[in-house]
Amino acid sequence: MRKEQATQRAAKRQAQAQNFDPNGLAAPGHVYGLPYDGESAEVVILPVPWEVTVSYASGTARGPEAMREASAQVDLYDPAVDQAWKMGLWMAPNPSKLAAKSERNRERAEAYLEALAEGLPMQRMIKNHEKIEAACRYMIDWVSEQALHYLDQGQLVALLGGDHSTPLGYIQVLADRNPGMGILQIDAHMDLRKAYEGFTYSHASIMYNAMKHEGIARLVQVGIRDYCEEELEVMQDLGDRISVFFDRDLKQAQFQGSTWAAQVDLIVAALPQKVYLSFDIDGLDPKLCPHTGTPVAGGFEVEHILFLVEQVIASDRHIIGFDLNEVAPGPEGDWDANVGSRLLYRLCNLLGKSNERI
Repeated sequence: MRKEQATQRAAKRQAQAQNFDPNGLAAPGHVYGLPYDGESAEVVILPVPWEVTVSYASGTARGPEAMREASAQVDLYDPAVDQAWKMGLWMAPNPSKLAAKSERNRERAEAYLEALAEGLPMQRMIKNHEKIEAACRYMIDWVSEQALHYLDQGQLVALLGGDHSTPLGYIQVLADRNPGMGILQIDAHMDLRKAYEGFTYSHASIMYNAMKHEGIARLVQVGIRDYCEEELEVMQDLGDRISVFFDRDLKQAQFQGSTWAAQVDLIVAALPQKVYLSFDIDGLDPKLCPHTGTPVAGGFEVEHILFLVEQVIASDRHIIGFDLNEVAPGPEGDWDANVGSRLLYRLCNLLGKSNERI
């Protein structure tokens, strides 16, 4: 059945691409101006407009739609993937019901955090807290169902948040199907807090929650530069299931002559055969996406990370999926969405290349 679906996708994709000019103007309404749809795409971008537990600046729930719009400005030539535009890339519709639920519960979370800061009796906030927790569980279940739907059709999934809590359901689905997989996390933060600010499914707890799954053999964190003692204790408890490449250590080694290429070799060597990429945009230098929820000085250029992902593929490891999160469009202009959409395109192409879809 899977082989038959792949054949049908390829035939439809070929028909859709017949009169498409990759050097022309972007077709309105299509991500990156590509002519494909949900039936012909090899890679499906799954938007998850969610930011209920964001603890600093908001706006990441608007990231997926802002990036869809900005994608029209992205040229389709990819130096790392020959004729990448032929692969078949499509972005699912924005789930308006989920976005509305996020907005309602974001307001509840703000009221809860305000009461917490003012030291008000928590008895008055219990119902609010219960509703927030239930809403987050709904989002996780929704993501799981959507991911399963596309995976069962033989398609690849690129999850686009929203805040960094969004990929938990997708990660769990992949870990069920790929025991022994690893997570390569690009981030300024460890995200190993236990129920941060009282929220079980906080964006700051995504990796703490993910590592509860026994199917995940290793978490490799890269670029970490903002963390607390509790997270270091969790790191110690995880033992050989985690490797952390702190931003400070990477930079200081470079000051003494180490190259990024040599450091990438060490990062790749820490990964198992099957790799899931979890990318919080604040792993980059904040000049690139200054409106992200929790920007931190330091970080990487885009090509640092693309080189890393390319080397993961070159090592014959298999990238089974990825997420890109925390892109928040600013009040004026589309700089953040522009950077995010260009990075998303390159990552989708590399996901397809790793899975021989092009």
